[in-house]
Amino acid sequence: MTLPLGQAILALHLAVIAFNVVGLAAIPLGAWRGWAWVRIRWWRALHIASWAVVALQAALGRACFLTDWQDSLTGGGRGDPMIMRWVNGLIYWPLPIWVFGAIYLALFGLVIALWWLVPPRRAARAGGE
Repeated sequence: MTLPLGQAILALHLAVIAFNVVGLAAIPLGAWRGWAWVRIRWWRALHIASWAVVALQAALGRACFLTDWQDSLTGGGRGDPMIMRWVNGLIYWPLPIWVFGAIYLALFGLVIALWWLVPPRRAARAGGE
């Protein structure tokens, strides 16, 4: 039972990573290309909130709670299916936690800057106001 749950957490973790990384690239690219969706306020707020969680954990010198949760459910990678080991190898690098902290805090700074450089827009109100 714990291995399938660990795999589900890994899938969720991958989705969060993809959302965060794709957003970093899509926002400036979308501003340049005129893509309206990169200025949707709720999407941008979710993006900044997700990065805030990452940055807070980094500032506290802690691993991501999803990493810890997955590790506790799967036994730290022992006996995981091959695809899970492969994906884990892509997203978990053997570096000191402070390196990740510095990177995540810098990227959070970029997300904050993007909020100001490519500001989200409020949704148009009904009735043409």
